[in-house]
Amino acid sequence: MKKILILSLFFYSSNYSQWFWQNPLPQGNPLTSIYFTDVNTGWTVGSGGTIIRTTNGGLTWETQNERSNEWLLSVFFHNSNTGWIVGYDTSIDSGLIFKTSNGGVNWYKQVSGTNQSLQSVFFVNSNIGWAAGVGSVLKSTNGGTHWFSQNNGIFGYLTSIYFSDQLNGWVVNQSGTIFHTTNGGTTWQIQQVTGNKLNSVYFIDSTTGWTVGDYGSIFKTTNAGKIWEANSTGMEENSSVYFINSDTGWVINNYYGGEIRKTTDGGMNWIIQNSGTINGLTINGLRSVFFVNDTTGWIAGYYGTILKTSDGGANWESLSGENNYKINSVCFNDLNYGWAVGHGLWKGIIFKTTNGGLVWNSEIRNPSQWLLSVDFFDSNNGWIVGNDLSNTPVLKGLILKTTDGGNSWVDQAIGKFGWLNAVCFADLNTGYAVGELGTIIKTTDGGITWENQLSGTNNYLVSVYLNDTNTGWVTGDHGTILKTTDGGTSWEIQTSGTDFRLTSVFFTDSNNGYAVGYDGTVLKTTNGGLNWINQPSGTNHDLRSVYFSNSTKGWIVGNDYWFNEGIILKTTNGGENWEAQINGVTPRLFSVYFTDVANGWVVGDGGAILNTTNGGTTFIDETEIKEIPVQYSLLQNYPNPFNPSTKIRYSIPISSQVVIKIFDILGNEIATLVDQEKSAGVYEIEFNATALSSGIYFYKLQALDPEASSGQGFVETRKMILLK
Repeated sequence: MKKILILSLFFYSSNYSQWFWQNPLPQGNPLTSIYFTDVNTGWTVGSGGTIIRTTNGGLTWETQNERSNEWLLSVFFHNSNTGWIVGYDTSIDSGLIFKTSNGGVNWYKQVSGTNQSLQSVFFVNSNIGWAAGVGSVLKSTNGGTHWFSQNNGIFGYLTSIYFSDQLNGWVVNQSGTIFHTTNGGTTWQIQQVTGNKLNSVYFIDSTTGWTVGDYGSIFKTTNAGKIWEANSTGMEENSSVYFINSDTGWVINNYYGGEIRKTTDGGMNWIIQNSGTINGLTINGLRSVFFVNDTTGWIAGYYGTILKTSDGGANWESLSGENNYKINSVCFNDLNYGWAVGHGLWKGIIFKTTNGGLVWNSEIRNPSQWLLSVDFFDSNNGWIVGNDLSNTPVLKGLILKTTDGGNSWVDQAIGKFGWLNAVCFADLNTGYAVGELGTIIKTTDGGITWENQLSGTNNYLVSVYLNDTNTGWVTGDHGTILKTTDGGTSWEIQTSGTDFRLTSVFFTDSNNGYAVGYDGTVLKTTNGGLNWINQPSGTNHDLRSVYFSNSTKGWIVGNDYWFNEGIILKTTNGGENWEAQINGVTPRLFSVYFTDVANGWVVGDGGAILNTTNGGTTFIDETEIKEIPVQYSLLQNYPNPFNPSTKIRYSIPISSQVVIKIFDILGNEIATLVDQEKSAGVYEIEFNATALSSGIYFYKLQALDPEASSGQGFVETRKMILLK
């Protein structure tokens, strides 16, 4: 008898469930390490298991891997084919080591033997290398097939490791300690305790090196570390150092402004170079710097930041788009026309798309504008509210209106009102905006005039929703919920049962509505707000926005307050249950909008715009059949033709790295169903093609044997037909 085990698995090979990055591109997760083997070929890695590769110097990037629970912290390549990545898997508390022998087309997981985070990896040749992390140095003498500990004399949270040859190496830790080995890591000796957290160490030969860290600290040695001389660039957190010779090098920092400094005298003097990342509020910290010669270099950092210079750093070009802005609100008129608004440190920004987000055009607003909420009634008429900071310390509300789809905007507030947080229109004429100190204002002429209404509260109000011109709800601080049924002439205070800020309110009809807020708060009413019932959300994240496409299907977005990690929740039963679609892998998320049950967008920090075309669900669910096969096989899918789902069965006789991809008839990759190591067995995948159009598709299995010299064990492709 066959034993069948149902595995509810998500395979994060392409973008967290089926949410895809539209801005920044290629993606917006934090990048922690970057490495190039020549002027064209390079890799950068980061959170969410992000591995992206370029073969044209960074003009375009291809995604090689994304898995939600993996933090990849360091990448190193011996040549254009052979490389390693280290990091940490938060789901199983395990140190991670990956290796590729084909330029990253496939990555094999290696056994690290540690449950602690690994922060840095370095190899002196294709066989001998080290990885360093929390309280541990690991060494391999066979390319990473086996790793063993070298902890004699080592302690603390190790952040960076570098070897000048097979015997001489250095490693630094967060306590400011510099360790040195002269016997390949068998024993380590303390060379110096600096007192500052150290983040990066780099040597150009066996004697000359630098290490950098917090409070602008820079230490240099010219005698292999017997003496380290101190220098400083200020108060920032220096995160990475790189030198191309004994004179010329760069230091970057993880502090506000993403500062870059260059020296041409070995580090005695440092000149600030403009990174171009200080234009936004989400001022991007820089994490890793790498140069291939004295002119060409790259930097990776937060929110998917990738910078490139071709003139030694005199000028830096962003390769990642508009990621210096916090996007607060998104709104679509149909599947094609959409707008998103936000702000940087002192500038507002408006994004517009006319093709569903394939291309977003941005407009930088006048200085001193924060744009917080956008609402469009049709493809031409829309409003934005926010704040005008030009009159600090007295902040004034801002109301912008367009009648031409956002090509031009007119200020309707002219400083009349205080801080405004949200806007909603019931028709072309009737709309409300809410803000600080209980502010509610209303227009009945499309915004030509706005009048204050008596809210009955001084609480900070952050969200408004209108069911029609007369009926609406407002939410805010201390669990505030207000309702009007007479066009705002009077506002009734409703009992929410919570003291947390309620950040968003949405109604599917005059009776059924939802309010969400801090600490995972989700409230539902079925009687227009007379009673609000708490719904378990399964999270204590701060929830920022709620949207329903019909009476049962809805989404919530938010973030973890302490770790700035985004979350997307979905319900298919009116909020009785909420399922996390994204948890802890994206920037903070602030707004969600759906045009139907399948097509939606979320926005957030770092210019984040993500889109789904199937409601955010995964393409696959997998079954493992407990049967050991004798050979590799890929069976024909069934049913075939199919609509909208089909099953694919395959067999693996030995433990192998398995990759299954879907392609269209033109050979374009549509989805990655599996990309992970599988034990011997028979597996069955249910592939859901709801988001795809009718046509011929192909599915391809590659089963790669890590022990085989070629690395390739089995390849087969089959055809399937989707008929809708």
